[in-house]
Amino acid sequence: MQSPDTSPSNVSISTGNDRDDFQPKKEFGKGLESEKTIAQPFSEFPEGGFAAWTTVLGAALIQFCGFGYTSSFGVYQDFFVQHYLSNESASSIAWIGSVNAFLSVACSIISGPLYDRGHFYYLVIGGSLLQSFSLFMLSLAKPGEFYQIFLTLGLGCGLAEGLMYVASIAVVTHYFQKRRTLVMTLVTAGSALGSVIHPIILNNLLNGPLGFANGVRISAALVTCMLLLACLLMRTRLPPPAKKVSYIQVAKRATGDSAFMLATTGSLVFLMGYYFPYFFLQLDCVLHGLNKSFSFYSLVILNASSFLGRLTCGFIVKYVEVHLFVVIAVGACTLVILGMIGLSSLSGSVLIAITFGYFAGVYIALASPLIASLTSDFSELGARMGIFMTIAAFGTLIGSPIQGALLGVDHVWWRAGVFSGIIGMAGTSLIAVSYLIVLRRRHNKILPSM
Repeated sequence: MQSPDTSPSNVSISTGNDRDDFQPKKEFGKGLESEKTIAQPFSEFPEGGFAAWTTVLGAALIQFCGFGYTSSFGVYQDFFVQHYLSNESASSIAWIGSVNAFLSVACSIISGPLYDRGHFYYLVIGGSLLQSFSLFMLSLAKPGEFYQIFLTLGLGCGLAEGLMYVASIAVVTHYFQKRRTLVMTLVTAGSALGSVIHPIILNNLLNGPLGFANGVRISAALVTCMLLLACLLMRTRLPPPAKKVSYIQVAKRATGDSAFMLATTGSLVFLMGYYFPYFFLQLDCVLHGLNKSFSFYSLVILNASSFLGRLTCGFIVKYVEVHLFVVIAVGACTLVILGMIGLSSLSGSVLIAITFGYFAGVYIALASPLIASLTSDFSELGARMGIFMTIAAFGTLIGSPIQGALLGVDHVWWRAGVFSGIIGMAGTSLIAVSYLIVLRRRHNKILPSM
């Protein structure tokens, strides 16, 4: 099944189909308040141009500084466990990254409607300011003070990323229709690129002569400059949709859709194990006595492979159905997570990082197209995205702290690995059952092939 052209975001995406074909624009004469109406063909998408591609670049920069930073939390996890928060358990520290990842997605339930009401610039500028402020405040956190780091890196950065994420994804739909799926994968690749660059910078800064405070300030300055550039590059093209979507009505219909609910529940369960390599692979390599320089770059290898997965999946879905490809991706991720139980060599770590990273990138890039393929009425697409992402985000919230608790102070890796693998298999099974329901519907011509 090829991913539909109406590629997704986490919110109600406003397209030309959401409005009348022609909207009136008022033009005032010089010195007079006489107006004349000019027809504006909003249904025509430029499919490119300077404004379109600068907006795509700006959106990718938002992803670079948002989810790209969240995916780099494994560096902080390692540093906090061994040095800065050595008085806290791995489970407690994991709550910081989990809350950050949860808020980055769950805030779509709030930022989505705000975007639909035309508050794009308030969201991206406000989120940028909050992200910059939170990171600079993180540099002031004292060793052993858990609450200071939790408030800044967990709550502050998580809320900021959640405000920006929805707007940055949705705004590119103002310019593209035919190439929307490809453009979406390019934007999400920005977060994968960020998760490659940020770990390299953070590892060298935090473990170098500059120390925690100055290292975080340099990282915060880089993020601030990137966000400033993103705000200058992105521009909206279309007005808010004329027809407002009733989220309550969409939610009622969505809960009665078994394929949608199984895919949503399956993602929630799968995400409980998904972040295990992201948060703990570097620490795993260090504590298993692998080369320290390699351990610092294990997360970089994983995220570089994820970047490749996000880029290539947009082309592969021309030949493999989105839903089937997602099932394959989550199943492969689960097998690799189970393989972490036996991690003890450098070659094994490289294999785990490359394999997991690639299929994890595929899952992240295709999660939204998956929901698009389960939506027959595209006026409900954005609302369904918000429902899916908000529910699934709870998996990111509770998964890593459970893994940290299972590791314990003695770092018993097999317990956390078995939990993550089993929970991943359960999530894969639910998504696979959702796919079987789709096949049955298609056979019965209930849901057309897309």
